[in-house]
Amino acid sequence: MTDREVGVLAIGAGPANLALAVAIEESGSAELADGTLLLEQSPDIKWQRDLLMPWARSQVSFLKDLVTLRNPSSRFTFLSFLHSQGRLDEFVNLGTFHPFRWEFSDYLQWVATSLERVQIRYDARAAQIDPVCEADGSVSGWQVRLTDGDTIRCRDLVVGGGRDPRVPDVFATLPGDRLIHSAQYRTRIAQIPKDEPVRAVVVGGAQSAAEMFFALHENLPSSQVTMVVRSIGLQNYQTSKFVNELFFPSFVDEFYDSPPEVRAQLLDEMRFTNYAGLAPPFLDELYTMLYRQRAVGPQRSEVRAMTEVVGARTEGGEVVLDLRDRLSGKIEPLRCDLVVLGTGFDARKPALVRDLAARVGLDEVTVSRNYRVDLGASAWGAVYLQGVNEETHGIADSLISVLAHRSHDILTDLLTRRETATEPGNA
Repeated sequence: MTDREVGVLAIGAGPANLALAVAIEESGSAELADGTLLLEQSPDIKWQRDLLMPWARSQVSFLKDLVTLRNPSSRFTFLSFLHSQGRLDEFVNLGTFHPFRWEFSDYLQWVATSLERVQIRYDARAAQIDPVCEADGSVSGWQVRLTDGDTIRCRDLVVGGGRDPRVPDVFATLPGDRLIHSAQYRTRIAQIPKDEPVRAVVVGGAQSAAEMFFALHENLPSSQVTMVVRSIGLQNYQTSKFVNELFFPSFVDEFYDSPPEVRAQLLDEMRFTNYAGLAPPFLDELYTMLYRQRAVGPQRSEVRAMTEVVGARTEGGEVVLDLRDRLSGKIEPLRCDLVVLGTGFDARKPALVRDLAARVGLDEVTVSRNYRVDLGASAWGAVYLQGVNEETHGIADSLISVLAHRSHDILTDLLTRRETATEPGNA
């Protein structure tokens, strides 16, 4: 076991914290950059690791990469990555703003490898965060214990590991080997023999559920696949250019300054821009697959709309789902071998953050415009939250659309606090 001390410790080396790492490297503060460390729980960096289907595309323009909207002349842009790989001409020839997901994932690893001052530690998972407090109770820093027993102390902490998977209560009693969440899809599916005749049920009606429904036909070619959708049917994302202006970084200020009830209403109205819809080209491809199956066979797939799962159990070696038709109210069983959940992620703050808040004595986590948790004016150490502030910063907070500007906001706050705050013991 080892102990280490850094200035800034960022948990997670996904797009959010990598964008911050780039901003710190480009800040001109060598001291800040040399004192920044990112922790990544995996041996490498992958974007949406378990949904990296070879055909899946990013739904966001490549111009909304880690840096372009903040500093288009940066050496860390997606176009610089393509140029370094000798693929810029070919990508331009594709005529698209939407790269393949695996290509954007490769870009993230390239950025991580290209960092010169900020460090990344792989295979490092945070187990517990404890505040380091002064005699007056104010927070002066943090101590993070890793699962391997090592500890890291820091003044400022940035949590950017994303939300926890949401498994609805109705599925809570199913054995783990019969249940796969989208956050585990490719890893878990690879463990099933490819020729096994699996009866799989996909639950959910948004992009991740539809991608798993589509992928199962290739991953398990002998499978029978049913998709259960609570809504009236699979629907397009809202892609109006007028609506998309609500993803502008400049909209964050307007949203943050709005009353809570207005923010909640806007989030509900914007759900079909991200949470509850599919990319139009992919939706067409999915419908064409089902049409072709009905016409020439074999018919391996079914989408059951206006249907909800009201019960789930194992019986005689099978999984039995009780499906309720929302039109008739009739409930009937569906027997299957595997349940695949595209049910998204827990709307609450991640468990790691909730545990941290409890250790600090916070009943409620309140985040400033610059993404800093309110710990009181006397706090020397700070904690910033990335990607989990939709209720205060808008629906784009969980997406890559605002990464470049959000990293600038956090960087500005880090530098300002270093210039103006009085170090504990020197007051």
